[in-house]
Amino acid sequence: MHLKLNEAETLVRSVFEENNVLPTTALSVARALVQSEAAGQSGHGLRRVPVYLKQVRTEKVDGAARPSTSRPRPAVLSIDAGRGFAYPALDCAVAELPAIAHEQGIAFAAIGRSHHAGVMALTVERFAEQGLIALMFANAPASMAPWGGNKPFYGTNPIAFAVPVAGAEPLVIDLALSKVARGKVMEATQKGVSIPDDWAFDVDGNPTTDAFAAIKGTMAPAGGAKGAALALMVEVLSAGLAGANFSYQASSLLDEHGPPPELGHTIIAIDPDAAHSGGTAHRMADLAEEMAKQEGVRLPGRRGRSLRARALQHGIEIEDDVLKAIEALR
Repeated sequence: MHLKLNEAETLVRSVFEENNVLPTTALSVARALVQSEAAGQSGHGLRRVPVYLKQVRTEKVDGAARPSTSRPRPAVLSIDAGRGFAYPALDCAVAELPAIAHEQGIAFAAIGRSHHAGVMALTVERFAEQGLIALMFANAPASMAPWGGNKPFYGTNPIAFAVPVAGAEPLVIDLALSKVARGKVMEATQKGVSIPDDWAFDVDGNPTTDAFAAIKGTMAPAGGAKGAALALMVEVLSAGLAGANFSYQASSLLDEHGPPPELGHTIIAIDPDAAHSGGTAHRMADLAEEMAKQEGVRLPGRRGRSLRARALQHGIEIEDDVLKAIEALR
């Protein structure tokens, strides 16, 4: 089915509201999932709707939770997601953290007792649009072994970054520390297709093209030992700082079984002109222009924004199996 973005958002929001999710939360979740879909990140998009709602029904995620905030230190915003969806808590960070960063020069938000952080590029670019540099770290349920091990211990533990560029769209980086995001493997299981043999390992530690075997096994770290080491760093900077579950303690985001995952996210927001006389955004424009002079170079973040701009104008296609799965939850 072909839908305009507002139509897709209304569809998703209404299904969540029919399942007793707070209207404000339903809107926040719907916007995040539809924007993820529009950005070409279908593994974090509408394919998440059925499992999200199954988790609401089993109380693995609290659809009635309201995030709460406190300011324990001048540059620190503490957010309790209340075992609810991450998106309302992320909205709180976007609403409250910029003023603190402009006041202090640098600020960070620690979000605890949270859920799936989604496409983090969509969060960090909201800070860049307010003139701030943003870094975001999030842990996820264990799916990747420490280097040399063979049992899930770290999550795919993504990192995202955005910086404003004068007169142009921000530069945005969003990457998982596994070879690919686990959502791509989940999508392959739903479609019943194989995966490349360098994405994941089965339970015996062997490379596999079977998506179902990959879900039961471990994800391959990006860059081998380096990716695994960075996953540890993100574990500390997200769950460690937020007092959240470490990846190995968190229940799966891909099914409705078990207790709430209670994951952690951290956002660091920096006033780019806090340490000197200013003009950082203009310098970033010079940097981006110099990068783009090289043939074949694509500035990070531009593809996703281009896809979303196109989707805003022309809408998105929702695959039949996804639509049927969503409608079945009414």
